[in-house]
Amino acid sequence: MQTIYETTITHIGDFAREALEDRMLITFREGAPADIQDYCFIHQHSVTDGELHRGACMELANVRYPVTAVGEVAMQNLRELGHITLRFDGCEQAEFPGSVHVKGMTPQDVPLGSVLKFID
Repeated sequence: MQTIYETTITHIGDFAREALEDRMLITFREGAPADIQDYCFIHQHSVTDGELHRGACMELANVRYPVTAVGEVAMQNLRELGHITLRFDGCEQAEFPGSVHVKGMTPQDVPLGSVLKFID
């Protein structure tokens, strides 16, 4: 298995966990504007190695989720901004261009220090 992207959550915005109630998790790299940080899981930005695609896996805090859809600008956003909107709904078509959809139960919480990976 090849790791496409791997990062560690270093800060959790005041309202970031609220998105989990809507089956979403929003990430952004360290150094994001303050108004955006409040709604995101902030992480150490990393380089990508390969392309994220349907059939890959996302691993979050040692739980694996199959990737079911990738929006057309999701990979570019991840590379440039460390920004991605994960949807835990298993949809087979991306709802928005920056969305990545995965199949599985939405985490109840994502603790500080959790590792987020995309694996091919």
